[in-house]
Amino acid sequence: MPKQKNAISPTRQEDFPEWYQQVVRAADLAENSEVRGCMVIKPWGYGLWEQIQSQLDSMFKATGHKNAYFPLLIPLSYLEKEAEHAEGFATECAVVTHHRLEAQAGEDGKTKMIPTGELTEPFVIRPTSETIIGAAFSRWIESYRDLPLLINQWANVMRWEMRPRLFLRTAEFLWQEGHTVHETDGEAWEETEKILDIYEKFAREHLAIPVITGEKTENERFPGAERTLCIEAMVQDRKAIQAGTSHFLGQNFSKASDISFAGRDGTKQFGWTTSWGVSTRLVGTLIMAHGDDDGVIIPPRVAPTQVVILPVIPKEEVREEVLNSATALADALQKQTYCGEPVRVEIDKREMQGGAKNWEWIKKGVPVRIEIGPRDIEKGTVAVVRRDTPPKEKQFLGREEALSSMATILGDIQQSLLDRAMELREQHSRKIDSMDDFVAYFTAENPDKPEIHGGFALCHWAGSNEDEEKLAKDYKVTIRCIPTNKEFVEEGTCILTGKPSQQRVIFAKAY
Repeated sequence: MPKQKNAISPTRQEDFPEWYQQVVRAADLAENSEVRGCMVIKPWGYGLWEQIQSQLDSMFKATGHKNAYFPLLIPLSYLEKEAEHAEGFATECAVVTHHRLEAQAGEDGKTKMIPTGELTEPFVIRPTSETIIGAAFSRWIESYRDLPLLINQWANVMRWEMRPRLFLRTAEFLWQEGHTVHETDGEAWEETEKILDIYEKFAREHLAIPVITGEKTENERFPGAERTLCIEAMVQDRKAIQAGTSHFLGQNFSKASDISFAGRDGTKQFGWTTSWGVSTRLVGTLIMAHGDDDGVIIPPRVAPTQVVILPVIPKEEVREEVLNSATALADALQKQTYCGEPVRVEIDKREMQGGAKNWEWIKKGVPVRIEIGPRDIEKGTVAVVRRDTPPKEKQFLGREEALSSMATILGDIQQSLLDRAMELREQHSRKIDSMDDFVAYFTAENPDKPEIHGGFALCHWAGSNEDEEKLAKDYKVTIRCIPTNKEFVEEGTCILTGKPSQQRVIFAKAY
């Protein structure tokens, strides 16, 4: 089939990584900044993040968590208290060493700003906040009566990324990080699993992305954690994306930061802690999971605008009539509800060609476009176009029918995106029981098409950390998770060592 005139180039099949970059640009979501590895999130992209943020925030608060805010700068000595944690982030840290600038004349006659006032102790721009939050928790907690302490913060962090990609990997990114303290290990583990369930539900019900929940191997575990749980998504080039993590930290950080309390028997005890987070990487995951060759497709639950009304004004003398009709329609639509909230509606009143305006919203992925012009007003109808159907596939509905059915239409779009993503994952997940088949799946299956990455390989595994590292080095494939779903539990033999194995794990190439 020939490409649409306004389609994204290249297509997903031609060059998926470049397609992704072009979709982000065409949808006006974000752009690279002057600071290498950092991005400017533009209003449409930030509106999407705001929906993710507000909806997740409500889910956290419903389970008793409260928001707080902690410093951007962490004393280096704090990071050094937990050795494994510090080593895990050592190569990604940005470090502040001076506290002022002085103007000096350079040899070329131009003024240069020279850092002066060297700090007695350097500060690390937070790559994550366990250590600085632990210091606060050690002051806040005195008795078991102060527990559990359930805190979340919405913030930015910095990890010096060498291969940046908008939303997926940037040096600075936005996220939420939860930090909790509990009286017992059982309560802390229950919290770790509870948050994973929230992440899985949010991905499935709000982002329309089916994810596999599981546990990371020791090699992939969060630095300093005893156990790390995760959600893993498959995107359209069959690669995996780690979309969220929940960490059981045991008492490692509480002992390092002296997060202690007087127990029920009066003795000093250390708290059991967790941490967990998702980031703007969810935006990148959503784009790669749902986008097509016309642009991004945003699930209605998280769309900044769910319905855009496009006035059709063929002559100046009908402008006022059409705009008044569009405004009345928008007001009526906003009184309709979808998932318990008013439908989010926008009227595009810009004076520009209708075709260009229409394609702009297609590329932005707004779920529903409604066109209304003089003929529609005369007939009492509107033209409704869903983003999950071909661009020219219109439904002509009576105004009242469009109003009464809008929640159903949005719900149908949400479900269709989830169904598509589920079908993709099922088509490209395969049980593999030998190394020959494993190698073929990730390399020989499509030797001339590097954009194809096999998919999810469900394999028995009983190898060592070194075995796991070798597979990653040789084939760029990692164990994404040890699934928690019982369907993966079955006896077998490891594809590499031949040793007995009690369940299958998920191997995949990943972002």
